[in-house]
Amino acid sequence: MSKRGSVLELAVLGLLHQSPMHGYELRKRLSTTLGAFRAFSYGSLYPCLKSLVEREYIVEDTAGTDDGATAPPLTAKRAKIVYRLTAEGKEHLQNLLAEAGPAAWEDENFGVHFAFFGQTDADVRMRILEGRRSRLEERLENVRTSVSRARDRLDTYTLELQQHGLESVEREVRWLNELIVTERSSQTAPSPATSAATVSPRRDDPSADTEHDKNKE
Repeated sequence: MSKRGSVLELAVLGLLHQSPMHGYELRKRLSTTLGAFRAFSYGSLYPCLKSLVEREYIVEDTAGTDDGATAPPLTAKRAKIVYRLTAEGKEHLQNLLAEAGPAAWEDENFGVHFAFFGQTDADVRMRILEGRRSRLEERLENVRTSVSRARDRLDTYTLELQQHGLESVEREVRWLNELIVTERSSQTAPSPATSAATVSPRRDDPSADTEHDKNKE
């Protein structure tokens, strides 16, 4: 399976994990929720769905739905295929979400993985964020070097385009830095239950002695 097909598969399974839906709704969700998929068409979506059905990661449920159009009584309702995730599909989705290697850091793949961070383990989220930041920092260094060497040979518009690309990468690196700080804070912060369990009463607190005496009685 191509990289693009693999990313589409992850996106479809992730959306179906949220709720069953039919093909047209899936396509809309891919376009609105995952902007990177605006270029995808029925021509690429339905082969992906067919493959997932064949591997038993999803199943097709047929339901009659009223399309609201004027039609003869016998044809007023037509069958609409609704796709639903299976137990095997949920397991496969978790395996895809657990992949935190370089492929998850690439431009197209990162956006899809990030869209489903709510279903991803914290340590995997951190590896993907740090990997993406490292990749962009390498890109920044390369672009800066390239612009510096070719500045005298570039016309105004080409130089502006290079500068725009450089600033876009810098913004994403700052965004990733903020996300990584937030992730680390959430992972190291003690839970309320743990905090309560580790707090002992002060010995100079009269109420603590009173409570101790009651327990002895």
